[in-house]
Amino acid sequence: MRLRRGARPATLDARPASGNAPQILSGADVVLPTGTVKAGRVIIDGTRIAGAAPENAQVIDVTGHWLVPGFVDIHNHGGGGASFTSGTVDDVLKGIHTHRLHGTTTLVASTVTGDMDFLAQRAGILSELAEQGDIAGIHFEGPFISPCRKGAHSEELLRDPDPADVRKLVDAARGRARMVTLATELPGGLDSVRLLAEHGVIAAIGHTDATYEQTVEAIDAGATVATHLFNAMPPLGHRDPGPIVALLEDPRITVELINDGTHLHPASLELAFHHAGADRVAFITDAMDAAGFGDGRYMLGPLEVEVSEGVARLVEGGSIAGSTLTLDRAFKRAVTIDRLPVEDAVAALSANPARLLGAYGEIGSLEPGKYADLVLLDRHFDLKGVMRRGEWVVDPQLG
Repeated sequence: MRLRRGARPATLDARPASGNAPQILSGADVVLPTGTVKAGRVIIDGTRIAGAAPENAQVIDVTGHWLVPGFVDIHNHGGGGASFTSGTVDDVLKGIHTHRLHGTTTLVASTVTGDMDFLAQRAGILSELAEQGDIAGIHFEGPFISPCRKGAHSEELLRDPDPADVRKLVDAARGRARMVTLATELPGGLDSVRLLAEHGVIAAIGHTDATYEQTVEAIDAGATVATHLFNAMPPLGHRDPGPIVALLEDPRITVELINDGTHLHPASLELAFHHAGADRVAFITDAMDAAGFGDGRYMLGPLEVEVSEGVARLVEGGSIAGSTLTLDRAFKRAVTIDRLPVEDAVAALSANPARLLGAYGEIGSLEPGKYADLVLLDRHFDLKGVMRRGEWVVDPQLG
């Protein structure tokens, strides 16, 4: 396959190049919302999936492959050696493109805890990229989290989720804030959840030391996402069930899972799917700079991280510091190691996060009228091609 690494990533407003003929991808197992169609076909006309084939369509034989929707990552801090929290615009675009090479056709850029003025400044930069269509919005992970469950966040910069501070970041994002992670048990937490819900921003419960009862209260106030369930929260207890049980049992909550083999034991992933169901799980990367780049020393916000054998940990203290995961690897692990049905993996990687973003009318499935965002996989679930908005990002070169 040929990787088109040099091109600037396509935007939401992308149009096909002049003379770019419609395409019919024919012969693959196509995963649709209604199930998998054997030896199916997907018709691409311009930036969209079409319901009927134009006369001049080019037929591309993809027999022996899988065709699945482009992946949607709602929690991602960077990649390709670049940080979404501190990098230049070119750095951010490099990180976005790195993940596109691994099948992520829609990405929400996540920040980490920092000074409020700095985060507001970053929100301004990232909102411009969102307006251009390079990213699907901004996720603020911190600073409104618990010092008891801070993970790879600077404790000195943490603060309670005062609604005025939360509003400052939302306003700085100029309508492009998609999600804010909160420890909702902290002072101001519930009022901030209500504020976010009123502004159409996802309130996510995470990096929290909440009890079961406090978590239920936050869900009732409007929280709808569990930030990387199991990680950075109290473990499940038989007398003190904590947030995990409350988040798993409530049908209003979508649970994020980091399926890299480091953050979760396979039994924990199975537990989440069993209790939440496949329609309430969103696989995320929680990726940092080293994703798609390699081992070494990196900065995650103000903290130094050592990446060794693909696992990122803080130099001081050793806490896991995000991941080096890409969503093609999460997909392959889900269906080959976790033994999930392919349709459930597609839901967790595409449809469910697209619905969370309110974008399922445009992305998240291979249906006519939606953007031509798709991933081509071989029979072993290794990535062979990526298309975004009708243009090949990774060209499978199948003829």
